[in-house]
Amino acid sequence: MLSEFKKHITLNFSNLLEAPFILACSGGLDSIVLAHLCYGLGLNFQLAHCNFRLRGEASDGDEKFVKKTASDFDLKFHVTHFDTVGYMNKSGANVQVAARELRYAWFAELMHENQIATLVTAHHADDNLETFIINLSRGTGIDGLTGIPEKTDVISRPLLPFSREQILEYAKSANLKWREDSSNIEKKYLRNKIRHEVVPILKELHPTFLDNFKNTLANLSDTSLIFDNHVKELAANFFEPITEGFRISISELEDLNPQKSYIRALFKAYGFTAYNDIIQLLQGMSGKEVRSKTHRLIRDREYLLLTVLKNKLNEVFLIHQGQNQITDPVAMRWNIVKTIENTAVNICYCDKDALKYPLVVRKWKNGDYFYPFGMVGKKKVSKFFKDEKMNVLSKEKQWLLCSGNEIVWVIGKRGDQRFAVTERTKEIIKFELTT
Repeated sequence: MLSEFKKHITLNFSNLLEAPFILACSGGLDSIVLAHLCYGLGLNFQLAHCNFRLRGEASDGDEKFVKKTASDFDLKFHVTHFDTVGYMNKSGANVQVAARELRYAWFAELMHENQIATLVTAHHADDNLETFIINLSRGTGIDGLTGIPEKTDVISRPLLPFSREQILEYAKSANLKWREDSSNIEKKYLRNKIRHEVVPILKELHPTFLDNFKNTLANLSDTSLIFDNHVKELAANFFEPITEGFRISISELEDLNPQKSYIRALFKAYGFTAYNDIIQLLQGMSGKEVRSKTHRLIRDREYLLLTVLKNKLNEVFLIHQGQNQITDPVAMRWNIVKTIENTAVNICYCDKDALKYPLVVRKWKNGDYFYPFGMVGKKKVSKFFKDEKMNVLSKEKQWLLCSGNEIVWVIGKRGDQRFAVTERTKEIIKFELTT
């Protein structure tokens, strides 16, 4: 197996030959064999072990064993201890999810601290088969049937082509010792039930089942790649870059068939999972939106606007008497002038005596109205935006300069007649956007 592993590393994992990496080692069969193989090839790596404190002395025994392995191989050893039960109680996660979240968060910290780019794990072919069956049993698309990736930007899994049987044979031939985790035989866990009851039957039905499965997985992965390339081409045509993100034509999305599959493929990278809500958004009113944890889709007339979901900023800023400029939330300065000279949308002239300090710069809200300069009567700000043909994002970004509860200037758009310069004005103040 060592020669096969060496060939596999040389062909597919040049990153492990060129730079140090961290190897996640539980002390079990798989990770011990992986550590032994990497050591046999003279690779530059460090061992990292997680003690989840779930099995008392057995957990401490695993830690001591991995520490001794690191010492025997003359490897740098990292270890951490988790309050896994406390984390489960706080997060509501089950033991398997909690352990996964805890260990990968720690691995990320460890890699950052040691300036190491790659984490190596001991997933193998049987793990891939179990994951496939789990995803199949829960209902999934092609993504869930393409298996565990051999390599991502951060994680490498060089044992994936090798079966549990091959790994065990190698361990025995090399007289390796390892730790047995008693939880691996508890059939209350779905993966263990599949491992001990389902997979043996499949292998019994067909002696080459695992090899056939690997071929099927490769075919599915190729099909998935073809589809992904097609979706990338669609996204390049559909997603029109704008300042805040992307604008997507609703009519083009409506023409896709099968629509839900395309919607899923186009928006999954942005964290969306409520695909039916996105489909409903295509028929929704302007201003309606759907959010993921990181992004949002907003209906804006005949388009969807895709933007990053940002933390809500403080939306009220005060201007005190004596100030003459601000940089937040807009860059603006003001000063006393003798006459009205150049006029532009980025300039607003006001009667200084009509202003009451502190002035306020804020976002607009429902019910806001003002008396647009050059017009008779008042108008709702929302109606003004509509007449200006402003899209949803532009409305959200719009700031108002206010005196008390009255709007002085829809900044960069239109001033309010109530604060306009008249023949009775004693002092003129000129507000000007500087960027």
